[in-house]
Amino acid sequence: MFQSQAILGRMAGTKNPDQIEDHVWPAEGLDSIPDWVYTSDAVYEREVERIFHGRTWNYVALEVEVPNVGDYKRSYVGPTPVVVSRAEDGSIHVFENRCAHRGAEFCRNSRGNNKEFVCPYHQWSYDLKGNLQGIPFKRGVNKAGGMPKDFRNENHGLKQLAVTTRNGVVFASFCHDMEPLEDYLTPEILKDFDVVFNGRKLQLHGYYKNEVPANWKMYHENLKDPYHATLLHSFLVVFGLMVAGNESAMIADSKYGIHGTMASAKKEDKYAKVSDDTKKEMRSFHEGMKLQDERFLEYIKEFDSPWSVTMQTIWPNLIVQREMNTLGVRHIVPNGPNSFVMMWTMFGYEDDTEEMTRHRLRQGNLMGPSGFLGLEDNEALRFTQEGISKSTSQQSVIKLDAGNVGTADSLISEAAIRAMYRHYREVMGL
Repeated sequence: MFQSQAILGRMAGTKNPDQIEDHVWPAEGLDSIPDWVYTSDAVYEREVERIFHGRTWNYVALEVEVPNVGDYKRSYVGPTPVVVSRAEDGSIHVFENRCAHRGAEFCRNSRGNNKEFVCPYHQWSYDLKGNLQGIPFKRGVNKAGGMPKDFRNENHGLKQLAVTTRNGVVFASFCHDMEPLEDYLTPEILKDFDVVFNGRKLQLHGYYKNEVPANWKMYHENLKDPYHATLLHSFLVVFGLMVAGNESAMIADSKYGIHGTMASAKKEDKYAKVSDDTKKEMRSFHEGMKLQDERFLEYIKEFDSPWSVTMQTIWPNLIVQREMNTLGVRHIVPNGPNSFVMMWTMFGYEDDTEEMTRHRLRQGNLMGPSGFLGLEDNEALRFTQEGISKSTSQQSVIKLDAGNVGTADSLISEAAIRAMYRHYREVMGL
């Protein structure tokens, strides 16, 4: 039954051609996005090869998650499982979670502490840097069997990735000649990245994890799309966290156009003051809505920044969130063209007062898969993936703020999305 359905799906239309060569970008250029970038298996396979396994720095962990020698964390670069490990000399290493012998995924726990990594299948063992250190019966038994005499352990370690860190954040790349992280992120992005990661020691608060039945790129688009923020999210507009008319910006990096910072400054009033004309445009605005616990709206200014909200998209797999005083990172793990897993890590600072820690935890209810804001994004992306996958149309329109590609001073703009796809098309060869 499943085989028949798959064959019928391929025969049904042109939404998902089998060959990458069958895909041609619409003549409208950056004003249009073809549906097949979200649904094609061939396109997804090239994304893994050229983006996640290509010339990018991928987020893998916070250093606070592996503070001691032997600490490790199970993570991902694109869909590829990796391990982040702290070695005896204090260095951090990232290697594929795949035994060099027969390919078994040897690390099964999310986090822990080890003196070594041992594959459960044939007990090949590796040190904390991923080097092969032991093979059972390497020389056989009674001089029979075993590895050939020219076998060298040093040639059969785990696949190592390049690693770099900045202020407690760990990035990895399959490319070992990557440019420095600072050049990759660009000054425009580093400015707000360093507001959150400013050298203060982090304190973990907890994790969320959820699957979103949508293409992974849609999440990047969602946070480069301030237009939806003022329309979809009732909480944002009613309580003034992000409202058309507030001081705001959608900042794209000028080097690549793939990273971005959606920023807004909350006004002093706890509840939004919105003009009658603006209200007419926002069906999500509900007059007179109040919170029973108004502590959710308290913003304690703690950073040298004009913004009370910044949502950073760092290509290809990281979101850095600062929503008033709640802080976190979101790790995008693609799961084929029609699904991705979102891994959330919430944190504060080691020197926070107990009161501030409680405040961050309380405001953390804004985020996560069932948060006051996160829930609506997940549903909207699901609806979009379903619409694109099942419709007879072939492309979407992105013409807001037409002609602008990159940074925009207005919330009613899709300029940052166009910048992202300009780079995407170059890298993908589309």
